[in-house]
Amino acid sequence: MSIGNSPEDERPFEDDREQARLSVGRALKQARIDAGLTVDDVSNATRVRIAIVHAIEADDFAPCGGDVYARGHIRTLAKAVHLDPAPLLAQYDADHGGRPAPTPAAPLFEAERIRPERRGPNWTAAMVAAIVAVVGFVGFTAFKGGDDGGAKAQVAEGSTPTQSKSPSATPHDKKSATPKSDPSDSAIAAAPQDKVTVRVSAPDGKSWISAKDHNGRLLFDGLLQQGDSKTFQDNEKINLVLGDAGAIQLYVNGKKIEDDFQPGAVERLTYTKGDPQVG
Repeated sequence: MSIGNSPEDERPFEDDREQARLSVGRALKQARIDAGLTVDDVSNATRVRIAIVHAIEADDFAPCGGDVYARGHIRTLAKAVHLDPAPLLAQYDADHGGRPAPTPAAPLFEAERIRPERRGPNWTAAMVAAIVAVVGFVGFTAFKGGDDGGAKAQVAEGSTPTQSKSPSATPHDKKSATPKSDPSDSAIAAAPQDKVTVRVSAPDGKSWISAKDHNGRLLFDGLLQQGDSKTFQDNEKINLVLGDAGAIQLYVNGKKIEDDFQPGAVERLTYTKGDPQVG
């Protein structure tokens, strides 16, 4: 009869400890402690609320508000405590039934591409109409000037060349100056004032993003690769969640948003057709 615990008796206890170490919340908490950080430190660095940090470290993801937000918080907290987020996200997906399939966004973005194309021809038609009007005015003035020059040639032929050329010089100057426009002004003019238009681009790195309209309908939920961009439009407002806001550039109603987003920070933003506010 043996005294004490045998290796076989201890093995289940070791398995339980190993399973605990693989827990997403335990892994984040241990990494934070190893890094010498408090919950307040992590909350200030990531802008994730203290209550949510405590809940995640206890493997309670309900306060996150859904799998999409939980994944974004896990990624942000992992970066803050110097962990690779990929294994933690895989563990979370395994524990919660797999990663949620993103909502098919192709029809929505097709609609967004069609809207600017409808506006483009209207603006172009206006420019063409303006140019035609200028050309017509130039032609009429030149024709009128030619008639005046002919009449004056019969009275005083020596003064005709100077007087007949001067009327046509000014309209030609107007024609050359009319088509010129600032590309940035054109981009702002392309955004309709009765809607809110938000363009999200990732020039410096990839980032997970989520976008909803004013009714809460999901417009996009997925990873924006480096160099990609997405455009969203609604009658009232656009709600955004940025997984790595430091990698994102935003253009709202044709104007660039100059907020200093930190790398790895999760941002929740709402824009309306009156944004960006002046002052």
